[in-house]
Amino acid sequence: MSTAHTGASPPARRLPLHWLGILPFAVFVTLFLILPTMKIVVGAFQTADGSFTLDNIQGLFTPSILAAYWISIKISIASALLGCLIGFAVSSAVVFGGLPKWIRGPLLTFSGVASNFAGVPLAFAFLATLGPVGILSVFLRSELGVDLRALGFNLLSFWGLTVTYLFFQIPLMILIITPALDGLKREWREAAEILGATGLQYWRMVAFPILLPSILGTLALLFANAFGAVATAIALTGSSLSIVPILLFAQIRGDVLGNPHLGYALAFGMIVVTGIANAIYIWLRARSERWLK
Repeated sequence: MSTAHTGASPPARRLPLHWLGILPFAVFVTLFLILPTMKIVVGAFQTADGSFTLDNIQGLFTPSILAAYWISIKISIASALLGCLIGFAVSSAVVFGGLPKWIRGPLLTFSGVASNFAGVPLAFAFLATLGPVGILSVFLRSELGVDLRALGFNLLSFWGLTVTYLFFQIPLMILIITPALDGLKREWREAAEILGATGLQYWRMVAFPILLPSILGTLALLFANAFGAVATAIALTGSSLSIVPILLFAQIRGDVLGNPHLGYALAFGMIVVTGIANAIYIWLRARSERWLK
């Protein structure tokens, strides 16, 4: 009997219960990502009284701020390139180098932890190891007669911060590139060998072109990861190295010289740079997955 004859209303449509599983994630993303990002973007184009202005954006083109962006970009590029190179070598040794299988598990576990280890603990660890009175610095100076500072190495400098960033850049590269190396089919290598290709020719003509989107995408991700690192840079170098995160901290900490809206503009510029890098990563990652499925 139809509902038209009985007068019964159709059952109300309810949201499936499985959607409730992502509710905490949606709330978290909204409160700690979307809303703060919107506040930064809006604040970058506002004055202290809330009116619209482009002065904050124009302030980004002053020589000191442009120099800070350039130093940040150079550190990010250097740490990303070195992280990709070393991480790729480690992953290749694990996947293709004939190392014992039990090494892979602890390596990936450590990489998962180390890729998220940053901030004050990481800065303290490197100061205690490679600082002026760090364990390794003192050992090299007293036992081997090697003075790192006399050789030009300073932890509170461009290369010092780059080396520190490698602690989380290399593990992140290992985590991302290892599945891509696992995705290289054995049949491809066997076919290349049947056709007379050497190992070098296989890597140059088959494996490397397939892996190239993954490598370039990870390079873009590592760049964004280093460019957005704030706590480690501030805890390690303080004000001795003028990079964007440190300038941003100086503008928003609330002292008499601070300009919060210029800080919003600095953060907006960082969002643009990291957004472009992440967009490149996502695009290249999608291209590589088509080959590795």
